[in-house]
Amino acid sequence: MNVGSTKEISPEKRISITPDTSKSFKNLGLNVFIEKGYGESLGYGDKDYKDNGVEILNSPDEVLSKSNLICKVGFPTEKEFSLINENSHLIVSNYNPEKEKKFIKNKIKIFALNLLPRITRAQSMDVLSSQANLAGYRAVIESIYEYQKAVPMMMTAAGTVPAAKVLVVGAGVAGLQAIATAKRLGAIVSATDVRITAKEQVESLGGKFLVVEGSEDLETKGGYAKEAGEDFKKKQAEMLENAAAKSDIIICTALIPGRPAPRIITEKMVDNMKSGSVIFDLAVTQGGNSAYSEIDKIVEKKGVKIIGISNVMNKLPLTASNLYAKNIFSFVRNLYSKDTKKFVIKLEDEIIKSTLLKEGN
Repeated sequence: MNVGSTKEISPEKRISITPDTSKSFKNLGLNVFIEKGYGESLGYGDKDYKDNGVEILNSPDEVLSKSNLICKVGFPTEKEFSLINENSHLIVSNYNPEKEKKFIKNKIKIFALNLLPRITRAQSMDVLSSQANLAGYRAVIESIYEYQKAVPMMMTAAGTVPAAKVLVVGAGVAGLQAIATAKRLGAIVSATDVRITAKEQVESLGGKFLVVEGSEDLETKGGYAKEAGEDFKKKQAEMLENAAAKSDIIICTALIPGRPAPRIITEKMVDNMKSGSVIFDLAVTQGGNSAYSEIDKIVEKKGVKIIGISNVMNKLPLTASNLYAKNIFSFVRNLYSKDTKKFVIKLEDEIIKSTLLKEGN
């Protein structure tokens, strides 16, 4: 059986197969095809792949037509879909029904890794966690660059530089990494989340957990946040108005699966922040947690910078690719049968059932 991958459409910089994972595929008994120059933008030459037994083809068309399973970050284009053989398999990182529903056809089995169930066996395939970790880290780095002040407290002969105060909104994977990164850089960190269970995790990283008075735990059985009621939102806004005014940097990471991102940082909160403060909205592509945030823009309001980057992974594509490629390999290993030497779709497997896209999804 043949596994293949082609370059992504610009501006996406990540790749799905690295030299390391190509070796793992070969050890599994699979042939691997990539197009010429596939990993060059990340410093991986064709020779790095050839040394692991990968076949380098002259065009992406050849790769798509010869592969039984295709690994991608984003969805293929209509032209690319036309080259994929019937009964082939396709793995992508994310499925957006509004944009990609038209491609869900029974002739090609498509798996979207953002739909993985939150179970122990799926952890090594969890693309959301691997990429969110990096997003939380990078959001802090980008914010500090725009902040234009020192982050840790410094005592000098000329006086003391106070530590920056960082507020993290949403303590999921990205939020927890943002807390850890900000703490390592010397900031005073506080965080808030609708899930009370996040309190222990925040405090274990050295952050202060801000609790909404009289709040209940808004967590789904799958461990995700669920939408809050109006009473909670009102109390949260009152608490955050005070916290935002004292903050130098705010990192927004709050998302609700299948829903637009909740608007948490209001115009009033932004207007009351200190000039020179920074907000980084990781939820900008889902509607944004912060007022004024715009996709791929830095908006300035009364001296406060609001950053919205649609694909933070493009800021560290090599690390992101290495992790994503490992997620992909773990998924393929679960899909492939060494006994039959075929890709086997077992719908009784929760991982396969959850990620397989069907017409009507």
